[in-house]
Amino acid sequence: MHAPPFRAAYLGPRYWAVWFGLGLMRLLHLLPIRVQLALGEWLGRGLGRLVQSRRRIVRANLRVAYPERDEAAREALVDAHFAALGRGLFEAALAWWSPDWRLRGLGTVEGIEHWQQLQARGQGALLLTGHFTTLELGARFLCLAGVDFHAMYRPYENGLMDYFMHRWRERRSRLPALPRDELRTLVKALRGGAAVWYAPDQTLDPRISVYVPFFGKKVATIVATSKLAQMGRAAVLPYFPAYQGGARWKVVIEPPLAAFPGPDETADAARINAVLEAGIRAHAPAEYFWVHRRFKQLPPGEPDIYA
Repeated sequence: MHAPPFRAAYLGPRYWAVWFGLGLMRLLHLLPIRVQLALGEWLGRGLGRLVQSRRRIVRANLRVAYPERDEAAREALVDAHFAALGRGLFEAALAWWSPDWRLRGLGTVEGIEHWQQLQARGQGALLLTGHFTTLELGARFLCLAGVDFHAMYRPYENGLMDYFMHRWRERRSRLPALPRDELRTLVKALRGGAAVWYAPDQTLDPRISVYVPFFGKKVATIVATSKLAQMGRAAVLPYFPAYQGGARWKVVIEPPLAAFPGPDETADAARINAVLEAGIRAHAPAEYFWVHRRFKQLPPGEPDIYA
């Protein structure tokens, strides 16, 4: 897929705020990395106190996900999540603009042998993960470890951001981005032995969803994972990026899911949710996108947890 072209309209006043924001982040990303991360955490915590509507969403999600924790413990996790959101802005800037030499050595990739074994036999892989604040930087560390992949692409509503994001991700991944709604292209890439980055936890199309548990609550979950794996003859390879403190990160690649897909797409969707939940709990409870209304689409009659 060709990257979207640059348009003269992107120089107009409508996009000046985007230019200013990107320019500021480009300058700040030249600071020492530890300074960037500390600044990001400070900004994130401040935002978490100011934007109470989003804080309520995070609280509601964490009440569902961690009912065994008391209010004080969950509130500490709320603060940690907003700190991770702020830090994530600078992590994304590092992923987009830093040269390899600046990042090499700051992140480790465990389980790379699982990808290498698939590659040796020419089998494609769905790189299954969730939406984390470390998403961009975790993907960059995968590439530094030798995992080239197609990013599943969804156009941004802001044309200028779409223009830049497409190029940044293709430069990072060294393979073209693939539009998520072009099934034939995705299947062809997987059958050709390629890896495709894939996060099914925020695509809530009710036409292709079933209600299966996620953190103990039945929620709409797409069944496309098993369909893609079957049509592309691909393995499903879960991975999870995580911030380790200081200026260190880790990406954990787990073994490919055995006997997947199975005969029941609902059971497959439940299995995917269980894998994501376990990965979030084990590796990055504060960095998962709790600010997203993940429990919005519930079975009929279920109370709205965000009301």
